[in-house]
Amino acid sequence: MDVRRISRRDALVQTGGTLAAIAFFQSPLFAWARPGETNVPFLDQPPAPPPPLAGLNQLDWEAQTPDSWITPNDKFFRVGHYGVPEVDAAKWKLEIAGLVANPRSYDLAAIKALPKKELVSTLECSGNHGFPFLPGAIGNARWGGTPLAGVLQKAGRKPAGVEVVFYGADQGEEPIQYIGGLGDKMGEFKAKAPFARSMSWAEATDPANLLVYEMNGKPLPAPNGAPLRLIAPRWFGISNVKWLTRIDVIDSRFEGPFQAQRYLTVRESRRDDGSTVWTRTAVGKCLLKSVPAKVTVQDGKYRIYGAAWGAPIARVEVKVDEGPWKTAVIDKGAEYEFAWKFWHVDWPSPATGEHKITSRAIDKAGNVQPSQDDPSIASKRTYWEANGQVTRMIRIA
Repeated sequence: MDVRRISRRDALVQTGGTLAAIAFFQSPLFAWARPGETNVPFLDQPPAPPPPLAGLNQLDWEAQTPDSWITPNDKFFRVGHYGVPEVDAAKWKLEIAGLVANPRSYDLAAIKALPKKELVSTLECSGNHGFPFLPGAIGNARWGGTPLAGVLQKAGRKPAGVEVVFYGADQGEEPIQYIGGLGDKMGEFKAKAPFARSMSWAEATDPANLLVYEMNGKPLPAPNGAPLRLIAPRWFGISNVKWLTRIDVIDSRFEGPFQAQRYLTVRESRRDDGSTVWTRTAVGKCLLKSVPAKVTVQDGKYRIYGAAWGAPIARVEVKVDEGPWKTAVIDKGAEYEFAWKFWHVDWPSPATGEHKITSRAIDKAGNVQPSQDDPSIASKRTYWEANGQVTRMIRIA
């Protein structure tokens, strides 16, 4: 997705609200931790998710504290497409196969015997903020495992191998359409197959990618992919395959249902002659994003807190209503490449009444998190990869 350069930030327009600029300044004090502060609840609380999604274990932004920078295992969001499979870790194996010179099989002890690396990385569902009821499908954890690149390099890629496919133990039936032998009959049948996603060989051998068996210093929980999962920190959650059982190297682009048919971002654009062009792209790498998380008050002094992630963050800016953008203080995470950044901005003298609070992240390349009316957002017709600026409503008594 294209985002605007910082030189175009003055063109950003956020609709609604008519109050004049409100002066607010930044405090150098460490945030998310003022003693005695209380939350001022947002007015626009998200609706409850429909029953099939009730068990997602979403993050509650307004309940975050300094300790929440690492999301506890039991509070980390959980997404599965075919349910949580029953995997016997004692019998489990990871097969490395396909176009490799040295096919290999690892049990869990063999994986743990490989060089270990830890990585603090934020994981976000690609549907996060795509629905009103899905604002908290995100978490940040300290992952422990072995680099994927080392495992693939030990297997050795054959010259024809270009794509790496990751298969999970979770399986489900998918509809397959076909045309009869004479070309005059269409039918459909269902085929059971495991969940799978892929990357190119170059993407898969990114040194940051890990085969993970620990989460926050403990064995990986079953709902989060035990005994082994992929953590690819530059990618949305859908690509971080859980319950890994097999990695195949193949000679062409992978076209599984969760890559070629689902998890597609569809956009509408206009040609010069006025005709419409529709484009479809598979959900892939993370996008620049930030959110206002909560507002607190302490002795009449208000503070806005939030988080930013998805790219190397240079700074975060916050505005109230249609006031000027003000730079926030980055409180936590600046030293971690793939972890979210916690930030705050003080709001000393808010006027009584309702206000809009909006944040935007700017990455180190100068890209700006787009507004909701930016063409990169407005042209979308699907809910995946929602990274537009988030506005929250609040009332000051």
